[in-house]
Amino acid sequence: MTTTMLDSVTLFRRDLTHAVRFPMMTISGIATASFFLLLFVGVFGDALGADFLPEGGGRYVDYIAPGIILMAAGTGTAATAIKVNQDMQEGIIARLRTMSIARMSVLTGQVVGSLVRTILSVVLVVGVALALGFRPSATPLEYLAALGVFAMLTFALTWLAVAFGLLTKSVAGANSLSLILQFLPLISSAFLPTDSMPAGVAWFAEHQPYTPIIETLRGLLMGSGIGDSAWWAVGWCAVLATVGFFWSRALYNRPRGA
Repeated sequence: MTTTMLDSVTLFRRDLTHAVRFPMMTISGIATASFFLLLFVGVFGDALGADFLPEGGGRYVDYIAPGIILMAAGTGTAATAIKVNQDMQEGIIARLRTMSIARMSVLTGQVVGSLVRTILSVVLVVGVALALGFRPSATPLEYLAALGVFAMLTFALTWLAVAFGLLTKSVAGANSLSLILQFLPLISSAFLPTDSMPAGVAWFAEHQPYTPIIETLRGLLMGSGIGDSAWWAVGWCAVLATVGFFWSRALYNRPRGA
């Protein structure tokens, strides 16, 4: 276990070096969610909020901020998928496989690096949201629970991004697959209630993973009801994390050239 941790730390430092070496990709991954927040609150906020918020009964920034916070967990996945794919295409991972290091530390270093970038992204989103008037009413225990929800989703999406990077044959393919994780929140309850959508779209929005996770985080931060969303949120995060981890491990351990 100690060897695995030390090897993971070494490869995490390598990931940080690459993040500094390619700053535009790092910055775009960290800042994208904040740009969405500025766009939807600053440009569309009054028009969108007027459709479903009761007059004098709420602000659009309070509704949308939890969804954008979770969106930040997905916007950094592109950099993760691309970096993993680059290492595959350049033979770095094949070389690391031949070295006397813990095998999974190669992927774990990427995961930890992605988690650090995601933390920076969500800190920026929260700062922008507070500047725009976001005022959560959570208790300390609810803040802790909200942090747990965000951590679970981030962990799950990061392992899926690693799998995408290992699966595809090019950087463009890895980036394209990661777009699924970045833009799936657009068809959820992040920006509008699902009952305001057309029937088919509403059904998809209600049953996709992001919506119960968003509703859980929104309920925790804003003091609204959660219902059974928390159970669905934990279940979806567990399923996505399990699929991502074992899929990544299987792809990483497959014979070279397979």
